[in-house]
Amino acid sequence: MIKADLITILPEIVLSAYAMGALLVVVYTAKDRAAGLLVWLTAAVFALLAVWIGLSGSGTNVAFNGMFHDDAFARFAKVTILLSAAVVLVMSQEYMARRGMLRFEYPVLVALSVVGMMMMVSAGDLIALYMGLELQSLALYVVASLRRDSLKSTEAGLKYFILGALSSGLLLYGASLVYGFAGTTLFSGIITAAGDGQLPLGLLFGLVFMIAGLAFKVSAVPFHMWTPDVYEGSPTPITAFFATAPKVAAMALFARVMHDAFGDATGDWTQIVALLAVLSMFLGAVAAIGQTNIKRLMAFSSIAHMGYAMIGLAAGTALGVEAMLIYMAIYVTMNIGTFAFILSMERDGKPVTEISALNMYAKREPGRALAMLVLLFSLAGVPPMLGFFAKLGVWRAALDADMVWLVVASAVASAIGAFYYLRIVFYMYFGSEGETLETERAPVLWVCLMGSAAVMVLGIINLFGIEGAATAAAATLVN
Repeated sequence: MIKADLITILPEIVLSAYAMGALLVVVYTAKDRAAGLLVWLTAAVFALLAVWIGLSGSGTNVAFNGMFHDDAFARFAKVTILLSAAVVLVMSQEYMARRGMLRFEYPVLVALSVVGMMMMVSAGDLIALYMGLELQSLALYVVASLRRDSLKSTEAGLKYFILGALSSGLLLYGASLVYGFAGTTLFSGIITAAGDGQLPLGLLFGLVFMIAGLAFKVSAVPFHMWTPDVYEGSPTPITAFFATAPKVAAMALFARVMHDAFGDATGDWTQIVALLAVLSMFLGAVAAIGQTNIKRLMAFSSIAHMGYAMIGLAAGTALGVEAMLIYMAIYVTMNIGTFAFILSMERDGKPVTEISALNMYAKREPGRALAMLVLLFSLAGVPPMLGFFAKLGVWRAALDADMVWLVVASAVASAIGAFYYLRIVFYMYFGSEGETLETERAPVLWVCLMGSAAVMVLGIINLFGIEGAATAAAATLVN
């Protein structure tokens, strides 16, 4: 029995062993001199694990008496997390090395946080959920303040830690209430305790507190307050990481808890999730309009996009989960390309994050400007870019669940949000002449930018096959 359990969690064991082994080897030998090699090695391990999980996994396997689930839903999320983390690591290596920020701890901490994310999406128990969540969060608190000589980076890490502790407290309080009324921490036991969908008052309170804790992790309003400051203060490659893999893990965890533990009481939580979605979409759309820093703008963009993804979750159906998974995969791809562009914004060897610095950028770098235009149109949901079809999927799920008002609200928010994306396009093509930005030296950023933009155009043909995988994943979660 133990052997079967260990085989089920073998990818997590391999990644944990790699992270701890790399830490022990490097700390006693080359230290920071090997940091660049370690970044590439860690990215390669992520990519190999993604291929292993994607190709070898089949069916549903349960380990440790239901605490860990290896199913199609978890595998879809894990592959997305691992590939996005690998690409962000590769993108960050040259940028961080030139600024003296590349330390051997960085890839090790990212690897440990990814282990936590993999645990989160496979959790079948409240204790396993919390273990994964805290392993991810503790590593992210450290990498947020990785630039120790920067006041903003230190402030970002401290704010993230304090507010993260608050959200963990809310989540734990909700989990304790759920355990008290259900008599078990297993999701399968909680859904049985819920009965025919009429939740006891104690379970309902526990559910609300757990949603509050999970909403913090996905930057949903009104639990979004950490996002703009942490995105702005963290080193840009770390911000790119925050905007990709952890978002997928948190949204997948949100879906698993709602459907696996409270799947028979959709009427109680879909309304709450729908409200969070509407608040997130509108605050993200409106608050971003006045931003002049592109990293803060991307923070509010992230808040809005989590709102759109939550429409799929609010539908409470398999179609909604499928749409949410596809949305998150497309969102991560768009963000990778956008942050590859932001990482290339430099002047006199120093990073530039002011949007006004992009004045007439298209005149000097027409190829990069065109790729960024495609990504911005996709983020805004302008057809025929892939981002439009991502929104179309969640709208279809909401209409199927008779939530017409939610679709109308999201369409209005999307129209408002298009303004700040198009403003960047205006600066690049029609702005006034000013100081020029340098041409980026790292070819990997050019490849990521162009590749991401190409996916936004070519992906409309068949979504590169992820639609079938998302359908199978959703069918596994929502029975």
